[in-house]
Amino acid sequence: MYTTIETEQHYHIATIWLNRPEVRNAFNDTMISELIHAFETLGSDEAVRVITLRGRGKVFCAGADLKWMKATATSGYGESLEENRQLARCFQTIYNTPKPTIAVAHGAAMGGANGLIAACDFAYAGNDTLFAFSEVRLGLVPATIAPYILKRIGETKAKEFILTGRQFHAREAAQAGLINQVLQEMELESKVEELIQELLLAGPGSVAASKQLLHRLAAKELEAAIPDTVEAIAKARSSPEGQEGMQAFFEKRKPNWLQ
Repeated sequence: MYTTIETEQHYHIATIWLNRPEVRNAFNDTMISELIHAFETLGSDEAVRVITLRGRGKVFCAGADLKWMKATATSGYGESLEENRQLARCFQTIYNTPKPTIAVAHGAAMGGANGLIAACDFAYAGNDTLFAFSEVRLGLVPATIAPYILKRIGETKAKEFILTGRQFHAREAAQAGLINQVLQEMELESKVEELIQELLLAGPGSVAASKQLLHRLAAKELEAAIPDTVEAIAKARSSPEGQEGMQAFFEKRKPNWLQ
């Protein structure tokens, strides 16, 4: 079905693999389109509860494909605008996916690869992973990934990494908040599995609604956010899943999404 990515599904867990190891999983227009399709498809699949994003081969993702960049270097403004709209849509689709998303990085995450990471809800990396926002060293701007980087690490750290374009190690990425945690390879898989199991304990509808709520609140001032929170909990309490969750708690049994 896909030519630049692979998808797997086991139980309620779906994995999207960046699958261009011969070019260090660098993304081109085809991969961008396929990622949009995969996240939209899995995001709307009721059997899927968690989505992980990984890379085949030696690195997670080297950023934009050099051949693709070279081919688009001579594009006119209009064509370039459309290409970057599609890339922006890719990050937005990942960010807005109703299911919890987990990026698992290894080897390297360069340039736009950090947009993939920052658009996910959780991110973990092996301790040998290198990161860089290298766009400025090419005379470019990391524009489409910038909203998600700012949300993830804030303005001060974003300036430090983006304006210098320097490489930094996974431990520094974790300290900045770009990734949740840096771990040894074996510990990394255990941590991801532990997180998945925790996520599966929650009601899937509640998780989706909570994620949407957090996204809305993050874009609002405090006073404007309060009515949204009141409405959100009222909807949750009166929903079938909310009713089932509370009833199961009072009856000291597992809710139906765990049976």
